[in-house]
Amino acid sequence: GFLDHVALGNEEWNPWEGDEKNERIASQQRYEASLKMIKNARVHLEETSLRVQIWGKAAIGLYLWQHIFGGHLEPADVTAQWREGSQIAGKTYFSFITGPSVVPGYFSVEAENVVLVLNGREKAKIAYATQWLHYAQTLVQTHKIQHVAVVLLGNEQCNNEWIQPYLKRHGGFVNLLFVTYDCALVNEEDIFQWPLGVATYRNFPVVEPSWSMLHDPRSYLCNFLGTVYKNSSRETLMEILKQDGLDKLCWIAAREQWQPQETSESFKNYQDALLQSDLTLCPVGINTECYRIYEACSYGSLPVIEDVMTSGDCRNSSVYHSTPLQLLKTMGAPFIFIKNWKELPAVLEKEKKMSLQEKIQRRKKLVEWYQNFKAWMRQKFINTLEKSFLPSDKG
Repeated sequence: GFLDHVALGNEEWNPWEGDEKNERIASQQRYEASLKMIKNARVHLEETSLRVQIWGKAAIGLYLWQHIFGGHLEPADVTAQWREGSQIAGKTYFSFITGPSVVPGYFSVEAENVVLVLNGREKAKIAYATQWLHYAQTLVQTHKIQHVAVVLLGNEQCNNEWIQPYLKRHGGFVNLLFVTYDCALVNEEDIFQWPLGVATYRNFPVVEPSWSMLHDPRSYLCNFLGTVYKNSSRETLMEILKQDGLDKLCWIAAREQWQPQETSESFKNYQDALLQSDLTLCPVGINTECYRIYEACSYGSLPVIEDVMTSGDCRNSSVYHSTPLQLLKTMGAPFIFIKNWKELPAVLEKEKKMSLQEKIQRRKKLVEWYQNFKAWMRQKFINTLEKSFLPSDKG
């Protein structure tokens, strides 16, 4: 009883230990249940109406499979040449393959329906993506597969015109396109906006919210770890933070050049900063949408977003035409949107006055919203594929 806890002396008594232990047991059970489901999946194939094979040839494929679908991959080793997983969702049996060894012609095509995950960020990536599209086109022409959908990491300035000739509506063979950023091509008929997600190319993990993540006081009001480009709004942000010594209340680590390769130490620092700050500052880069937004949500740190359209061809056809992040706004993202970093001191003043209880409620709301957002994207993805790929009952 209580006396036993007192007798422990210096050991911290955690009245929620029971909850944490139950949560660990529950998550172990969830994991075992999902393994069982994968084993059973092969048995239940007859009950599914659709088989879809996802070819993950861009890192956003891992966001789709592990974060949105909650799927597992074997082997777990991220550097493996070949990784695969499967699950049943809706009326569909999904299998997923990824890794450097997944090369056209050197793996078995195991479904009549294919989702091709491609990177269209820059010229070299587009050349590689085009090879995959030509391979898929040959399979369609020789009746090896029936339908193709593409999930595309789009260009940050939304120049994705190169993909248009491949779409069915332009005489091509691609039935559906899911594309990142506020691309003007999005029409909600055969072209849909897709979330950028977290930086899976840096192995950003699937984060399970813990009790302490939601309830513990955090040491910093805000964080910004990133590159400060010359003459960008990020310079303005840095000046504003220095003005009233606000940088002392936040975890700020600015560098002058972008570094694609994280060291494990810098990555751990970044995760700690998200976990230790109530707010994560998200200044625009080449595009307003950035991995940081989703990474902050993963750790219950509220994104403060510079809500301005970046230069290029990104725009949208919604009620939000002049502002970015249409997908997140349509889904009611509970973020703080500001037009100019001059508004930040007022935001931080308000933050200082918030009680821990209010912050806990806000974190819970954010984490719950993010989980619902991923579940909604998954459902929308499955429904869209089934509607497009399954034979309709009309006559």
